Amino acid sequence: MKKVLKALLSVVAGLLVILSGLFPGSSTGFAATNKDQLTSVDVNAMTFNLRHKNNNDSSPHTWNERIPTIKKLINMENPDVIGAQEVLYTQLKDLKNILPHYNWIGGNRGEYSAIFYKEKDYSVLEYDSLWLSDTPEVIGSKTWGNHIPRMVIWAKFLDKKTKKPFYFVNTHFDHRSANAREKSSELILKVTKEFDPKLPVILTGDFNAGPDSAPHQILTSDREFDDLWETAETRINDDLGTFNGFEDPTGEGPDKRIDWILGKGNLTAKKIKIVNYQKNGQFPSDHFPVVADISLTYSK
Repeated sequence: MKKVLKALLSVVAGLLVILSGLFPGSSTGFAATNKDQLTSVDVNAMTFNLRHKNNNDSSPHTWNERIPTIKKLINMENPDVIGAQEVLYTQLKDLKNILPHYNWIGGNRGEYSAIFYKEKDYSVLEYDSLWLSDTPEVIGSKTWGNHIPRMVIWAKFLDKKTKKPFYFVNTHFDHRSANAREKSSELILKVTKEFDPKLPVILTGDFNAGPDSAPHQILTSDREFDDLWETAETRINDDLGTFNGFEDPTGEGPDKRIDWILGKGNLTAKKIKIVNYQKNGQFPSDHFPVVADISLTYSK
């Protein structure tokens, strides 16, 4: 009886081998893994112009008054990585105190375009800060007609759980010079083309331009980047803009959607939202942040 069973098992095993050869894409139940299987990394990304600390903003919108509201908003949305614009060094220290589970990287002069990230989930493999000018390596440089130095920062992150890397880029374009905004778009394309082309790129920023502007067209032309607001499966608050000026709950409407999250490579946005949270008439900033649930995919 044992010999018969052993013989039958040998026949079955042989048939399985033959079938697997005839149908290489099929699973026999004995295969350990499929080499073409994809790995997914979910990143909740936010872009947030926090409004620089100054003596002109009146109550209840002074920086010190807004700190608890900003803390509540960020804890509610729970982003993994934040592209923050227009923050001074003293503000970065305040944010680090109220958001202890985040670390940050950024520039070293004036208004920072900083990146905050959850230290327990991500490590920084490399990063750089560049100024939006003809001499991007020169700290504080400005050559395109803008009076305020503007910058871009990028980081190559490693997701600690999956060991998969991705790029995150954050910037702040000039609010007055159209030439500077267009040149800044071209510089960002130049910088990101030097990245590893196999890896996804998330780009956040206050672009000081609407969705029908030249900077938007430059960045999204030839499928360089996708505007995740336009490609997301679900959009929340698509009747809003993102510049509220501490007083307009509509954010000046969809044509004033000047804060974007763009994506490049193997990624998709499942949900994206303009966060119009207020507390008793107090706006966390003069910009509404935008947050997106992004899925990055990798071949194993």
